Amino acid sequence: MNKVNYQKELDKLIVGFEKEGFVPSLLLHSCCGPCSSYCIEYLSQYFNITVFYYNPNIYPDEEYYHRVKEQQRFIKEFPTKHPVSFIEGDFDKESFYLIAKGLEMEPEKGIRCHKCYELRLRRTAEVCKKKSFDFFTTTLTISPMKDSQILNEIGFRLADELGIKWLPSDFKKKEGYKRSTELSRNYNMYRQDYCGCVFSYNERQRQKKSGNETEV
Repeated sequence: MNKVNYQKELDKLIVGFEKEGFVPSLLLHSCCGPCSSYCIEYLSQYFNITVFYYNPNIYPDEEYYHRVKEQQRFIKEFPTKHPVSFIEGDFDKESFYLIAKGLEMEPEKGIRCHKCYELRLRRTAEVCKKKSFDFFTTTLTISPMKDSQILNEIGFRLADELGIKWLPSDFKKKEGYKRSTELSRNYNMYRQDYCGCVFSYNERQRQKKSGNETEV
């Protein structure tokens, strides 16, 4: 099965919006401030963005609250062409552990991660529908450790299910990940060294001990 270039799909949509003089509303699920930085810089040229911070997977609690504050600080400090607002979702940790049950030993990027993607994107889709946003999408596709094909497949499926519109993306294209690291440095942002959940935290600790670390 051929992989879809979702960045090209996004580029086509943006060209159409500009021709029409249309600035859509976008609910942008954000996994963290650093990953959101380039996404906000790029998308705010063409969309009215509301950042939706919904990440019940994050461990421990203090890590969650630290990341929330960094997200809010970046939105406040970063200048954009179109407005960017913020919604914090529930920190309902039990929902993550429920979907992870029985998958505790799965490797990173495996089935447990795919279920976590869907958990967070489903809640984003529900808010998108409830508040009548034109589109929803996620910053998760910027990470080299996240499968953009799977994320977009989930997004399109949820959009079809709920009768809303998914905005395709692969933000790591066009050196998006590199730009996110630059913006993180420029804004002195806290940049975590693991994805977020207790399983990724434990994996990172094992990598540190073995000297075999990978990018988040």
